[in-house]
Amino acid sequence: MSFTRIGANIAALQSLNELLKVNNRIGSSLLKLSSGKRINSVGDDAAGYSLARGLEARRRSLQQALANVGTAKNVLGIAEGGYFAISDLLQIIKEKTVQAADDSYNDDQRTAIKGQIDALVEEIDQIVAENEFQGRLLIDGTFAATFQTGAGAGDVFTVTLNDVDSGALSITALVVDSAANASTAIAAVDAAIELLNKAAQKVGESLLRLSSKENTLAVAITNTEAARSRIEDADFAEVQAQLVRDQIIQQTAFSAFAQANAAPQLVLSLFR
Repeated sequence: MSFTRIGANIAALQSLNELLKVNNRIGSSLLKLSSGKRINSVGDDAAGYSLARGLEARRRSLQQALANVGTAKNVLGIAEGGYFAISDLLQIIKEKTVQAADDSYNDDQRTAIKGQIDALVEEIDQIVAENEFQGRLLIDGTFAATFQTGAGAGDVFTVTLNDVDSGALSITALVVDSAANASTAIAAVDAAIELLNKAAQKVGESLLRLSSKENTLAVAITNTEAARSRIEDADFAEVQAQLVRDQIIQQTAFSAFAQANAAPQLVLSLFR
């Protein structure tokens, strides 16, 4: 290029182009530092933007699934509380039938024991009628629900809860009016306790599986967020270093642009 041709100041135009480039880079760095993100628009990294949005959608789905697992555990926890309460009552009923099976008690005493047993059985049915979640009875044999416990369509967990009312446990029919009948009642209560224990065990196994799923989801959420962060979030140390570098280049570009604009004025010396 020649500074004696002043129709077009090529050096100044080139300096201006470089100055505009470094200004754009500085603006981009400032945006990254203020937003905390490396990708602030699709234009920054089209493939990275698409991947980051997919990972964000998966993370949010996994978080909702984790909340669903918590809800399922709440349901099972309420049912478990009902089973435990009924178990305590069955233990008392067992004591009463053992008491009535002894021949030292007369008819009046056995009648009193029968009244106590009937009251306890009624209380069991009351617990069943009050054990509910959001208006749905849990332990009357009608509850069945499917919880979405993952990000995929098939990631579900089905919960069914056993009926433990007095009819299902086969206990208004216990007869203790004689030692022999009381002995039969003991066997019936033992069977009821066994049935209840199996129902409670089923709940315990489900809670164990849900806790495992909860841990798996928590790890998946962390890993998914880490992957998204590596793609989308800004590395502050790297961006800050680039910003300092570009600010120095900006200053030199300003200086070069000023000098390039001043160079054609040397032509005036030819006329002196």
